[in-house]
Amino acid sequence: MKKFSGKVVALLMAISLIVGAAGSYAVFSFVRNSNSVSVPASSVVAGSTTANSAVSKIQMIHDLIEKDYFQKIDSQKLYDGAINGMIQALGDPFSSYMSAQTASDFNQSLSSSFQGIGAEVQLVGTKISIVSPIKGSPAEKAGLRPNDQIVSINGQSTDGLDVNQAVSKIRGKKGTTVKIGIRRAGVSNELMFSIKRDVIPIQTVDSRMIEQGGQPLGYIAITQFNENTDKEFSNALTSLQNQKMKGLIIDVRGNPGGYLQAVEKIANLLVPDNKPIVQIEDRQGKKQPFYSTLKTKKSYPVVCLIDGGSASASEILAGALHEAAGYPLIGVKSFGKGTVQQGIALSDNSELKLTTDKWLTPDGNWIHKKGIQPTVAVQQPAYFFSSPLTLKNGEALKYDQTGTIIADAQQMLVASGFDPKRTDGYFSLNTQLEVKAFQQSAGLPVTGAIDQKTADALQAKTLAAIANPKNDLQLNAAIQEIEKAVK
Repeated sequence: MKKFSGKVVALLMAISLIVGAAGSYAVFSFVRNSNSVSVPASSVVAGSTTANSAVSKIQMIHDLIEKDYFQKIDSQKLYDGAINGMIQALGDPFSSYMSAQTASDFNQSLSSSFQGIGAEVQLVGTKISIVSPIKGSPAEKAGLRPNDQIVSINGQSTDGLDVNQAVSKIRGKKGTTVKIGIRRAGVSNELMFSIKRDVIPIQTVDSRMIEQGGQPLGYIAITQFNENTDKEFSNALTSLQNQKMKGLIIDVRGNPGGYLQAVEKIANLLVPDNKPIVQIEDRQGKKQPFYSTLKTKKSYPVVCLIDGGSASASEILAGALHEAAGYPLIGVKSFGKGTVQQGIALSDNSELKLTTDKWLTPDGNWIHKKGIQPTVAVQQPAYFFSSPLTLKNGEALKYDQTGTIIADAQQMLVASGFDPKRTDGYFSLNTQLEVKAFQQSAGLPVTGAIDQKTADALQAKTLAAIANPKNDLQLNAAIQEIEKAVK
């Protein structure tokens, strides 16, 4: 029975880099048997006559620029530009080249904390886009969300930047602040976020017991898959089982991926071996399945929560739980990342990540750019996705105004327990009345207009509402599924 082995051989990347000290990716060994891949930096382009001619041409252009360009330029910068040009020609956001420093930063974050804002990003077309903010991170608390496009960093446009360059501008020391301009679908104006960087701990599993109708239900959230996640999950599962849980909810919402070894070990605890956990397909179409070692399903029901931020390794786990174990998936369509990257360490400590294979679900489905559909579709309340209210100095939102920012404010009123009767972005008389009622309840001047103090109070109430499990419609639907199965 084929099993994953090794540590850093093939990369299954949900993202290009993590906006912090480095990045997160799923790693597993399956086709290549070596424990590492290292080649001389000078031998990236190999031996045929055509290749040698191309190398000579690149060298000639380099020498001409170095000799005749009107300004002195760093030689290594030219070579890095040539390599990046070849990678960009692939049109593949998951293949990338990293300098020695970037590769070092990238790999450091796999087993430790890092300093940054805590958001997974990738290049979508020509735009730096967010896959998912890490739960509890400054990025999540600030209100960044999946598919946001980063259009500016500290007032400078991101046009022309690759992911590595954007990440280097965003990351920084704890306590410092970065200003990020965001373009969000459905919002006409650019959103501006000032985010204080922090240490992002990589504790990847959170668990608790949910008491529902006298029945103890286990809940385990996995924020990403690093080298300790399977141990954390195993310990959490054992603790919940010892507490006699009657069912289990696994939450991979907002999980951008990570080590596939962790997925395999977690699947070994939950998924029987009648179908593969995952299948790897190479460029010739040859498929290689990987199986769990578990013989029978658990005696209790299991459900899995997914959303648009569930990507890569988390999609593999969700696909295995559903297609191989028959467990329901609840939430909304996942991200859709179905390719595999090979990590190649070069002799100068730079690193190439190259897409080499596809991965398929147990039933042979390729979910790339499609995502995994939930078996029970549940949308969260609209205020879960409201944008922060950032007003210019002295500005206020008032009666008879319109705009997406007013629609967000109306959603926040709903989250705070008030009813403006509409959330379409028109500041109606009912909206004004509910703003006054909110201001009175919050001890603010009762004006009926939303200034920055009122906006901040609304946002605080909204974040509290989002954090309240009673408002998590997807979690509540998962609990109902478990209850039905227990009965």
